[in-house]
Amino acid sequence: MAEVPFKSGFVNIIGKPNVGKSTLINLLMGEKLSIVTSKAQTTRHRIFGIWNDANVQIIFSDTPGIIQKPAYELQEKMNEFVKDSFHDADILLYLTELGDEKNPSEYLLNKINSSKVPILVLLNKVDNSKDSEQISQAVGILHEQFPNAEILPISALHGLNTDLIIPKIISLLPESPPYYDKDQFTTLSERFFVNECIREKILLHYKKEIPYSVEVVTESFKEEDNMIRIESVIYVERETQKGILIGHKGEKIQKVGTEARLDLENFFDSRIFLNLFVKVKKDWRSNDKDLKAFGYSNS
Repeated sequence: MAEVPFKSGFVNIIGKPNVGKSTLINLLMGEKLSIVTSKAQTTRHRIFGIWNDANVQIIFSDTPGIIQKPAYELQEKMNEFVKDSFHDADILLYLTELGDEKNPSEYLLNKINSSKVPILVLLNKVDNSKDSEQISQAVGILHEQFPNAEILPISALHGLNTDLIIPKIISLLPESPPYYDKDQFTTLSERFFVNECIREKILLHYKKEIPYSVEVVTESFKEEDNMIRIESVIYVERETQKGILIGHKGEKIQKVGTEARLDLENFFDSRIFLNLFVKVKKDWRSNDKDLKAFGYSNS
C-alpha cells in the first residue's frame, strides 16, 4: 500500500479587528492561545499554534486586526505583522462577520485577491442572522469580492460548521515535511503567555484608554519543585494611569493578579506565585526603541 504523503504549511488568519480571529484559533487548536475580549485590537502580535495529526502539521497564525488609520507607532507595528502574514502563508484564511461583508478593508481585499496561495473565506457570527436569506446574500457578496475563494458560513463562538475547516485546510496544504516537532503546539514562550494572560484581565476590568496604554513584561519565570514563581511588570504611559490601574489600596491590581494566577495555574497545571509591579514608561506606544524592546519588531 502506498505511503500517505506528509502535508504541512502555514495557515494565516487575517481580518478586521474584533471579527473573531482569536476565538477561531483557540477553537481549532483546542487550547487558549490568544486572549479574547469584546474590545477591538485585543491581539497585538502574531500568535502561532501548531496543530498536529499523523500525516499533517498545520501552523496557524492569528494576526492583529488591520487598522485602517493607525494613530500611533504601536498600531503601525501591528499592521506590519499583518503584512508579514501575506509573505509566509501557504493558505490565507480570511475571517469576516455577518453584516460587515459590504464594508471590506480595501487593503485586505486587494492583497488577498492578488495572492498566489489558496484562499478560504469564513463568514463568522452567522448565528446572529435574521434568516437564511441574509446568510445567502452575504455569501453572494463575498463570492463577488473573492472570486477565487471558497466561502464557508460559520460561528466560531458556537462551533457551527467549524468541523469543516480542518479537512478543507488539509485538502489545500502542500506536501511537505513538518516544520516543528510533533509534540510542539506553539512557537511562543511561557513568558509570552503570562504577559497575555495579565493583559487580558486588564482589558476585561478597565475602560477607556487604560487597556491600550498597557504593556506587560515578565521579568522572572522560575520553576521550582511544586510551584512556578513569576514576577511581571505592567507598564503604563502616565502616572495617573498607574494610580487607576492599582486602585484604592491596591484592590484593582490585586483582582487582576488573582484572576491571572488562577488562569495560569490551569494553563501550566502547576501552583503559581504571581507578583505584579506597575511602572511608568512615558509614551512607549510612540517610541520606536521601547516598541522594539517590547517585541514589536519583525526584523
